[in-house]
Amino acid sequence: MRHTTFWTAVPLVLAAALLTPLAWADAPLPAPPTAPAPPVPALARAWPVGTRPPVLRGWRPPATVYGPGHRGVDLAAPAGSPVRAVAPGRVLFAGRVAGRGVVSLAVGGTDLRTTYEPVRASVREGDEVAAGAVAGTLEAGAHCGGAPCLHWGLLRGGTYLDPLSLLPPWLLNGGPSRLLPVRPDRPAAVSP
Repeated sequence: MRHTTFWTAVPLVLAAALLTPLAWADAPLPAPPTAPAPPVPALARAWPVGTRPPVLRGWRPPATVYGPGHRGVDLAAPAGSPVRAVAPGRVLFAGRVAGRGVVSLAVGGTDLRTTYEPVRASVREGDEVAAGAVAGTLEAGAHCGGAPCLHWGLLRGGTYLDPLSLLPPWLLNGGPSRLLPVRPDRPAAVSP
């Protein structure tokens, strides 16, 4: 009986093999290369807190969407500090998420948005804000292990970016102008 079943199955297997297209003949073409993401324009006009606050924890992008990393920077500032919009834009969200105050702004003329937390918002969804405008007040929080700090984030679509890239070199590396003393061997210029 086994002999009969085997010989009955052989024509079916051969027919299936001949009618099935070869797997390597229909291999999909490789995807065309995607264009690199546009660079982040250095259009910020102010730090979100202070003049040049210490960065307590830098940006560390995750390897995967849900992987470990740090999706922003933590800036040292005392609770109660004003939190300012780094560039002009529109408020997308101002409220609480998981018990923390969050403000999110669409950066004008770009596809970017910035986030600030923990912040007690002084703006509302839909408000237009100027660069340097106060968006809220820094709340005390445990994000930085008990030390007060502002978590500042930057996104393009669902991709996190380094928010420090918004800062132009004069804001990022420079500082306030400082007057230098006049050297004794050079007389000071006097205008009439």
